[in-house]
Amino acid sequence: MNSPFDSSGSAQTPVWTGFLVGLLAGFAVSSLLIGLVLGAALSGGIGSVTRGTPTVANQPPTAPTPPPAPDTPSKPPAPVTARDHVLGNPNAKVTVIEYSDFECPFCKRHAPTMAQIHTLYKDDVNIVYRHFPLSFHQNAMKEAEASECVAELAGNDAFWKFHDAIFDRTAAGGTGFALDKLPALAKEVGANEAKFKQCLDSGKYTKYVQDQLQEGIDAGVQGTPGNFVVNNDTKESKDISGAVPVTTFQSAIDAMLKKS
Repeated sequence: MNSPFDSSGSAQTPVWTGFLVGLLAGFAVSSLLIGLVLGAALSGGIGSVTRGTPTVANQPPTAPTPPPAPDTPSKPPAPVTARDHVLGNPNAKVTVIEYSDFECPFCKRHAPTMAQIHTLYKDDVNIVYRHFPLSFHQNAMKEAEASECVAELAGNDAFWKFHDAIFDRTAAGGTGFALDKLPALAKEVGANEAKFKQCLDSGKYTKYVQDQLQEGIDAGVQGTPGNFVVNNDTKESKDISGAVPVTTFQSAIDAMLKKS
């Protein structure tokens, strides 16, 4: 006869009883683990969950995308006059007007593009440089005035030599070309150094530079370089903002030339 006791007389647990106890213990452990995971998730310990896509807790908001610059100017840029600095044929069919800042790193990068346009189009296109010194570029205003003093003392060709030298040598960013080096540069490009110092120290061209800056603002310039491609026959103009590839200018220039 089967006995509930072993040969030593100790009680034995039936097999089905052991199986039932093990099953209940496993269920209890599983329930405990599920509860811990759900509790952690709801408390935010493994990240916050929103309806739809989970996000990392304390993630900073994404900055809004700035609106694009307008494709057309507020009004046409001021007409080119004898006071402007023109590179190339003064009677060209198309003019590229650049509002620029001698301490602007993008303008420095943009200068070779303007030179390339001058080379590509020869007598069909000329370049006009106008001042747009940004207030946070400490030396830009005085460098703009210096270029006008050079033009007064040594002419248009000297202005463009000064223009090229500044952009070639400045580190840009506001104080990339030291102001105390301006007299030596003026002399290098052909101006009388003593007369240059007198002109620059007098502030003779401060208002002129400020007026060009305001003209640029009135035409819709929001930063440098600010460019306009102008058909000199129809007076149509196209705004091209920034230091963009030469191909962008070519598209606009070619379209303007077809209308001339």
